[in-house]
Amino acid sequence: MKKIILLSLLLAAMMAPATACTNLIVGKKASADGSVMCTYNCDGFGFSGYLFYIPSGKHSPDEKIAVHGWGPSHEGRYVDQVEYTYNVVGLMNEHQVTIVETTFDGRLELQNNDGLLDYFSLMRLALQRSATAREAIRCMAELMEQYGYNSTGESITICDPNEAWIMEVVGKGPGRNGAVWVALRIPDDCICAHANLSRIRQFPLEKKGKYASISNRNLKQIHRPEVECVYAADVITFAREKGFFSGKDEDFSFRDAYCPIDFENVRYADARVWSFFRHHCSHEEMDKYLPYLNGDFREYDHLPLWVKPDKPLSLRDLQLDMRDHFEGTPLDMTADMTAGPWGMPIRPLPMHFRASDSTDYFRERPIATQQSGFTMTCQMRSWLPDDVGGVTWFNCDDADMVAYVPLYCCITQVPDCFRPENNPRTEFSFESAFWMNNWVANMVYPRYSMMIGDLRAAQNELEDYYFADQEEVLAAVEKMMPADRREYLNGKSIAYAERMMTRWDKLAKFLIVRYNDQIQRRLDADGNFLRWGYETPGYDQQFIDAIAPATGDRYRLDKVIERRER
Repeated sequence: MKKIILLSLLLAAMMAPATACTNLIVGKKASADGSVMCTYNCDGFGFSGYLFYIPSGKHSPDEKIAVHGWGPSHEGRYVDQVEYTYNVVGLMNEHQVTIVETTFDGRLELQNNDGLLDYFSLMRLALQRSATAREAIRCMAELMEQYGYNSTGESITICDPNEAWIMEVVGKGPGRNGAVWVALRIPDDCICAHANLSRIRQFPLEKKGKYASISNRNLKQIHRPEVECVYAADVITFAREKGFFSGKDEDFSFRDAYCPIDFENVRYADARVWSFFRHHCSHEEMDKYLPYLNGDFREYDHLPLWVKPDKPLSLRDLQLDMRDHFEGTPLDMTADMTAGPWGMPIRPLPMHFRASDSTDYFRERPIATQQSGFTMTCQMRSWLPDDVGGVTWFNCDDADMVAYVPLYCCITQVPDCFRPENNPRTEFSFESAFWMNNWVANMVYPRYSMMIGDLRAAQNELEDYYFADQEEVLAAVEKMMPADRREYLNGKSIAYAERMMTRWDKLAKFLIVRYNDQIQRRLDADGNFLRWGYETPGYDQQFIDAIAPATGDRYRLDKVIERRER
């Protein structure tokens, strides 16, 4: 009797909301310590984040996996299992292979609901089956060809300790199996990003006898180190067939054919990429793209796919990048009256809103956002054993509002606060990282400028401790056998998560006492509350300056005095 694993049950809680995410990517020569790094803010309202885990295992030849995906139910349809699958923690496996994504939708008519595999099933299967990024690309291409693809357009980051790739995929529409796609290796000395807009335009085409670029007809060649581009053989001919492209092959742009740009997808998506690049490159160079972000595509109609940073990035740099709201740029979300009385960088949906005079407005969409289910910064280090070299710095909820907790790719126990059963969608729990983080965040959001300093203090305290402890961890595991390392790193990961939960409980209780009833209670030199004494912080200056245009003379004290003295 065949053995069946219900992969859909492992994935169902995650898949539907993951439609508006951000990935930042750093090549090993662009990082301060030689690691490959990537990030993921998984953004979507209405779901609670938690840490996904699939243990490694040996499988019988007749084993099957039932995959239902997001389309109509595919009862009785299965994916063949492979002989051995790898341990997967979050979105990194035991070989430090990491796969994360953002959705760009593109041409919605190309979604094929009859395809078996959605993008997240595809990613998770590849993580279980691949020891390198190149293997993962080949695995996903072959799975799509065999079983069909049912999601909309997707940008996928694939990394291992030595390489980082970006792969973009879109279906072929109802009745057409497989997908059209292209994958490019990111130069080691560059940084890249994608955020809900296709980013790959032109790419090198396959030439006979050369292997810098290959089509999927030659997937066996993907392991040649000189191969830096792989694509579906029909990626251009299919676009011609559908009327999406009519020029010369060498001028073909994947983005322009499969995800045409407009003001909205540029401003809401590429603006996040621009802000990341601007953190690490010349402001003058990046600000020349501001007309593009404002909907003027005459001089520039795209951002560079990748750039060389002014100096190498550390992991902490990357974590700060994940907390970005365009601060210090012309798009700064804290710097005008739309930030409210206390400089709040969070905005409610919808993305568009209408004034009483029927004027339509839009809001910015930053990297950090309140609807994140979870956030991660992933570090892959080639000079260390895999089990300690691969670390997912993880937490649930908004990256700006949480402390990143290091979890090693070899662990076989999920810390309690990150377990799915402790993170229910519709019930608050003190055992839940998602709800504890949301409790704090939703206190801070409305009075952001008043309260964010206290949150930053707790955030930095934890992250300082975690980073400082990494040297001790590396020293401790250096002479351990693999089984002992795994046991030790399990214990470390659990202890890190428990420390975070304890600190956040303390922070939540501190905030409600210090800021009760719109005041700010004073502290002594040791950080303890004074029995008496408080401050009334008042509004941020930009909000005060916006009062007169909105209310006229109603609140002007000088006008009241003037009227009284008449």
